[in-house]
Amino acid sequence: MSKKQLIMEKATELFAKQGFEATSIQQITEQCGISKGSFYLSFKSKDELIMEMLDYFFKMVTTETDHLVNSNTNDKNLLFKFYKLMFHYFAQHADFARVLIKEMPHSLNQEMLMKSRGYDIQTSQSILAMVENIYGNQVRETKFDIVYCIKGFIRIYSELFLFYEVELDMDLLCHSLVEKTDSLAKHSNIPFITEELEFYLKNADKIGDSDSKEEVLALIDKLEEEMEDPVVKESLQMLREDIIEPSLSLAVRRGLIENVRVHASGKWLALVLDRWFGGTGPAPH
Repeated sequence: MSKKQLIMEKATELFAKQGFEATSIQQITEQCGISKGSFYLSFKSKDELIMEMLDYFFKMVTTETDHLVNSNTNDKNLLFKFYKLMFHYFAQHADFARVLIKEMPHSLNQEMLMKSRGYDIQTSQSILAMVENIYGNQVRETKFDIVYCIKGFIRIYSELFLFYEVELDMDLLCHSLVEKTDSLAKHSNIPFITEELEFYLKNADKIGDSDSKEEVLALIDKLEEEMEDPVVKESLQMLREDIIEPSLSLAVRRGLIENVRVHASGKWLALVLDRWFGGTGPAPH
């Protein structure tokens, strides 16, 4: 075990028992049997230690989920194993999570939010791959909704480990959630989370950045291929050209985006384009 891992392990135990505020660096170093100087060679502060501990936890859950999904593609019990893996981590770290919810240092809130969002996107991709593998064309229209439902089950039922000190039959819980997920996959016919909406939600904080230009163009191309309405197709072509080489006035852009918005399948692309042109995208001529 490396020195950093030792510090994180002992700090986790102390934080879970005493809380963040009541635990000093001196106590952590004494628990580890190291000097304060050794601590500061690994971490600049207690806040940095907490953030690295969270980062380690997020990374561990994300990589384990990805490995499980990709190495058990033909396993009929994959969904059960997935739920059990997730709840295992919640149960194992419940004491620390309770302290985190109660005492999370204000200075780390935004940084933690950004880190957790990045890992959540990666985990969602693994869950989507699992859903597609298990249910195939049965959930072609509702697969993104199923992903959100699975994540919702995990969040809600994890409260049993975090806030209630009761004996739980984890196998029964996971079998119950597999049954519920199967029922949703079989009987759910009205999708809400479309591919366009999922793209927007995943990239909402990036739309308008130069790095996402190709993604916006790809979304335009996809809708153009699916669209039969000549007015919408021409509007998409003009908007595409304007993203590559801005030349249209603000009024014309807005009119073209409205042409896209009137179609149900174009509503979320219209929101993406609103953000692109109205946020940090090219300034109107």
